Amino acid sequence: MRVVMDTGPWVALIDRSEDRHAKCREWFEQFYGEIYSSEAVLTEVLYLLSFSSLAQSAALDFVLKGAVTLVPSSIESLKAVKRLMKKYEDLPMDFADATLVTIGQDLGIFDAVTLDKKHFSIYRVGRKSFSVIPD
Repeated sequence: MRVVMDTGPWVALIDRSEDRHAKCREWFEQFYGEIYSSEAVLTEVLYLLSFSSLAQSAALDFVLKGAVTLVPSSIESLKAVKRLMKKYEDLPMDFADATLVTIGQDLGIFDAVTLDKKHFSIYRVGRKSFSVIPD
């Protein structure tokens, strides 16, 4: 299984005070597959964990130890991000979400690990909607 990971679950995995910490940890411990994300999401994660250098270090370790693969932006992917942000401007779609949808489109990934069920149930990868996990 391949998934894209949003900011919320990544923070919840590290910050035990988060309401969804136990659920996200349970999902992560049982997950076998590949997790993809973007530098935009990592930036949000590090910002939200800025209360603790240890928490930020743990977030970086997810990447450094290979638990999460960061997909770098290209000029073409940034063009796609811009189109998506325009398409979903009524929500609005933020930059980090747009990078995840673009990764999904580029890699054929239809599963999103997110706490933002409202938006990710609306976003489309081609004509298909994301399956949102954990539910």
